[in-house]
Amino acid sequence: MSQGSNFVDYVKICCRSGKGGAGSAHLHRDKHTATGGPDGGDGGRGGHIILKGNTQFWTLLHLKYRKHIIAEDGGAGGSGHKFGKQGKDEVLEVPLGTIARNAETGEVLFEITEDGETKVLTAGGRGGLGNAHFKSATLQTPRFAQPGEAGKEEWVVLELKVLADVGLVGFPNAGKSTLLSVLSAAKPEIADYPFTTLVPNLGIVSYRDSKSFIMADIPGIIEGASKGKGLGFRFLRHIERNSVLLFMVPADTSRTIAEEYQILKNELQEFNPELMQKPHLLAVTKSDMLDEELKAEMEKELPKIPHIFISSVAQQGLVELKDLLWKAINAPVGND
Repeated sequence: MSQGSNFVDYVKICCRSGKGGAGSAHLHRDKHTATGGPDGGDGGRGGHIILKGNTQFWTLLHLKYRKHIIAEDGGAGGSGHKFGKQGKDEVLEVPLGTIARNAETGEVLFEITEDGETKVLTAGGRGGLGNAHFKSATLQTPRFAQPGEAGKEEWVVLELKVLADVGLVGFPNAGKSTLLSVLSAAKPEIADYPFTTLVPNLGIVSYRDSKSFIMADIPGIIEGASKGKGLGFRFLRHIERNSVLLFMVPADTSRTIAEEYQILKNELQEFNPELMQKPHLLAVTKSDMLDEELKAEMEKELPKIPHIFISSVAQQGLVELKDLLWKAINAPVGND
């Protein structure tokens, strides 16, 4: 399968929860009791459709072809105050960072952010009450019971936003995939043409004293991505769930580094102004072609954010980069 076919970050599914079982209107009779009164039990609840977080999943691929999710109906109540069987829940395991939306209104229902976290996506119908509940001094033999509540049927959108400590932001061929492959065990596709990366790639970066953090290589943004150009629009939402944004600009860019950073920053701001509140760092890549004198000259023109010159191929500045990232990840909230 191709790189892109394995990564699914958006699915639309029809969810139908189970209907509740009917309550029983049974009246107790046996050879010793002629008029035993009502003993009808309650119906069982219909099955829920539930989302459950699972760190072993990183895509919604397993739900791509399950367009209809149907939970089991609840069982009817019985005599002798017997409760009906509860309908079996349908549990859908999803990667962390999955957002559930109402497909018609676009309303965000909830987000799954922790391993093992469960939330009801579509609730099953309540079971009906048996006639034993309706007995009173003036109505001693009720011959009726409640029907079960109907289940719900609705279209829901599940949308994945990649969760990572560091998100790599840059134009195509800025060296994001190369950096990820050098710092982690991830093996993203690397080649000398635009849009090599077609899906977000995650890697675990080892740090000092057995510490580590997660880095995400987000597919290349182009100018106008926030308006739907290129591939960036599809993946801009993944940047929202990264704690720190590392902007990557190659030293041999045709623009100035400050101009390229500003264009990237503008695209993020157009998409979601809240991204401006995250810590921003700058890595000038492919800097093995620069001498110290040229670096000193370029320093004067760089944006006023924490920055570093690196070369993934020549293994230059990578230890210092990890120190810079670790400091930013663990900085108190509100400080860049």
